[in-house]
Amino acid sequence: MGFQQVLGQDRAKALLQNALATRRIAHAYLFAGPAGSGRREMASAFVQALFCEKNGNDACGECLECRKVQHGNHPDLHVVSPDGATVKIEQIRTLQKELSYRSVGAGYKVYIIEGAETMTVQASNSLLKFLEEPPSPVVAILLTPSAQAVLPTILSRSQLISFVPGDREALENALVKEGKSQLLSRAAVNLSSGLNASRKLVEENWFADIRNVVIQLGKENPNRFTASLLQAQQQIFKTDLLEHVDVLLGLLALWYRDMIYAMTDRQGQMVFPDQADWISNTAWSRPIESWVRIMESALMAARRIKAHVAPQLALEQFLLNVREG
Repeated sequence: MGFQQVLGQDRAKALLQNALATRRIAHAYLFAGPAGSGRREMASAFVQALFCEKNGNDACGECLECRKVQHGNHPDLHVVSPDGATVKIEQIRTLQKELSYRSVGAGYKVYIIEGAETMTVQASNSLLKFLEEPPSPVVAILLTPSAQAVLPTILSRSQLISFVPGDREALENALVKEGKSQLLSRAAVNLSSGLNASRKLVEENWFADIRNVVIQLGKENPNRFTASLLQAQQQIFKTDLLEHVDVLLGLLALWYRDMIYAMTDRQGQMVFPDQADWISNTAWSRPIESWVRIMESALMAARRIKAHVAPQLALEQFLLNVREG
């Protein structure tokens, strides 16, 4: 994988490719950003370029070193993932032992720690000592959703590479080029962070069903509460879709955001463009402030479910809030 295959994240790419071009490689990098923003893909692109026999600012993808990285069998690349819920000190000690040996080639030894924020205190302290006196030439890449989630001492000894949520239009276009439904792709990239997460959502068999239910509830509920409640009973509470009420609520929030887009002449940004006529005709039935409150109510219901409130109870309360505006 080369840098061109990682969508967006232009600033992160520029920083890493400049380091490669000048051969000023830091001994430790902290890739921080939301899930699905391409941190892991960027790490793979960077590692492949580090090992590439061309010694340029991107991987050629054809040399033996590149192919080893692509196939996951490069002897000088080590990946550590959480063992259960955490990265444990035993894993860091094993890594340090591996890195104490000479590299197979004449270049770098690289290690990637996925879920760096899950390191136990003992593991973090053990890694910190390693970062303070790194064997050369060793490069560490730590992946985490937030720079504040790791020890400040680890952050201070690493070069921070920040990742932002992906460009939604670029992500949507990429999914459509893969043959995915444009309507489902647009919904997915507005719910997820990054190409992989969006692709996974589009490929779920239930996602199209959830979108259809959202459209039906969105049209029924503002003025026909009893009908929408009955519909929820039949199409959600008595089906497997109940497992995905959090996604449904996220889409409902986007449905009501489309009302605001219709009122502010931003139809091109709608997540439900196939319903643009109905939404535009209905949006003015309430003030913008009402749609904002309903959006917030949908997001609050999703948070309540994460806090272990029964999904059916959370959704029913949201439907009642929609009626009351």
